Amino acid sequence: MASREPVTQSDLGIEVNVDRRGQPEHRLVTIGDSLTHGFQSGAIFNTDLSYPAMIARELGWYGSFRHPKYPGYGGIPLNLELLVRVIEERFGDRVSGLEFPRALFHIRQHLAEAEDWWDEGPGSRPPPPGPINHNLGIYGWDLRDALERTADTAHESKRTGLGQAIVPLVRNADKISAARVLRSDDGRALTPFEAAERLSRDGDGIETLIVFLGANNALGSVIGLRCSESGPGYDDLADKAAYTVWRPEHFAAEWKLVVEKVRSIRARHVIFGTVPHVTIVPAARGVGPKVAKGSRYFEHYTRPWIADKDFDPDQDEHLTADQARKIDTTIDSYNETIVDSVEAERRSGSDWRVLDIAALLDRLASRRYIDDPHAQPPAWWTPYELPDALRRLEPVPDSRFFVSGPGGRESGGLFSLDGIHPTTIAYGLMAQEFIGVMEEAGVEFMRPDGVTPRPPGVEVDWAWILAHDTLISQPPRSLGSDVKLIGWLDEKLDFLKRLWAGAS
Repeated sequence: MASREPVTQSDLGIEVNVDRRGQPEHRLVTIGDSLTHGFQSGAIFNTDLSYPAMIARELGWYGSFRHPKYPGYGGIPLNLELLVRVIEERFGDRVSGLEFPRALFHIRQHLAEAEDWWDEGPGSRPPPPGPINHNLGIYGWDLRDALERTADTAHESKRTGLGQAIVPLVRNADKISAARVLRSDDGRALTPFEAAERLSRDGDGIETLIVFLGANNALGSVIGLRCSESGPGYDDLADKAAYTVWRPEHFAAEWKLVVEKVRSIRARHVIFGTVPHVTIVPAARGVGPKVAKGSRYFEHYTRPWIADKDFDPDQDEHLTADQARKIDTTIDSYNETIVDSVEAERRSGSDWRVLDIAALLDRLASRRYIDDPHAQPPAWWTPYELPDALRRLEPVPDSRFFVSGPGGRESGGLFSLDGIHPTTIAYGLMAQEFIGVMEEAGVEFMRPDGVTPRPPGVEVDWAWILAHDTLISQPPRSLGSDVKLIGWLDEKLDFLKRLWAGAS
């Protein structure tokens, strides 16, 4: 089946008259999952580096942009970058076989301290009541979670049934995360949509609302390397844990409810991000040859630390080419549903827009498309043109699994150490794309004083972003080309599945 053609006009070619009277009190509000929350390398930690925070900086509004904080032990539930650096500090660039038991003991000690700090210590205390946050993204949440969960109910049921391991992580990560996002000034428990609606009652409401949800309605298939289509109970917080991919009709039913919630929010502009093809993330690496010349798909998909020569389909967890194709086709249907809803609202006069994040990431897919010209879709596909600041890096960042050694970064750079979430520079690319759509909508960007308008063609501050991307500016020394360290951590901690299951 041919790949879906991307949306190239955020307004879908449908003009609307935008009421620009007044000055909205809240210039930017975002609803989403881990990609909006700012999740990176297995943890939510430095939310200053999320794409919404980057946009707020360029709006000249960062000082007013409210977002949650996760201080202490690299955030929750497991900061792989911090853990790798802790191991390097103790054991150097390589962990030998003889040192593995000591390294595991050291990891246990570090995680025990983090667990105590977050579950029983200072990190366990929720923030005091205060103004509602503007970044309302929460990692791991799918459509139903965003529609129904609050800080009070975030931990009542597992998001999925995946994953157990011998080393515990922070037990209350879901509850802690949601409590820091969904605070309210009156103590009332709110869903993300309810929180945004409350904000929209202030003054002239919200200028730009970004809604970027849906990836977690398919991401479990890649994290668990298991394709389980939704069935009865897909819309129930407890029962849905059995499923990793929502059937198109179930996604459409949930999306209809999302649209109803967004209609109730008073926002001048609404931008929806499409759902990325989750099969391109390096946490599920294609093994062996492509199934045919011109195909997008490898025969199998497994963990990146399993070499082709070591892969055994009878022993190693994996997805097949047919399963990957089915997941992508299902996501294409999700995105058709999203685009159709935007088209309907624009025809009714609302300034709803689309940013095709799925197409953006497809154009960055190294092994699927860039390295294989025969697989590139006809007509519309061209590689994504990175900004000069990134093209000057050696090597140029790509979508492969992050690899670095004593000599610096060897490959990757767009995905962080969990192989699923972006690095800071990749969040910068997302921020840049959203800024482009906001400018198309007529949003005015200001200089840091918040008063002086900036000329059109606003660009994120790449020097600032590069300086704050520690994986790029200070790559770990121990992530050699065989990436055995991350594989070993996953073997001992089963961290990918447990992050998905809520780390409980």
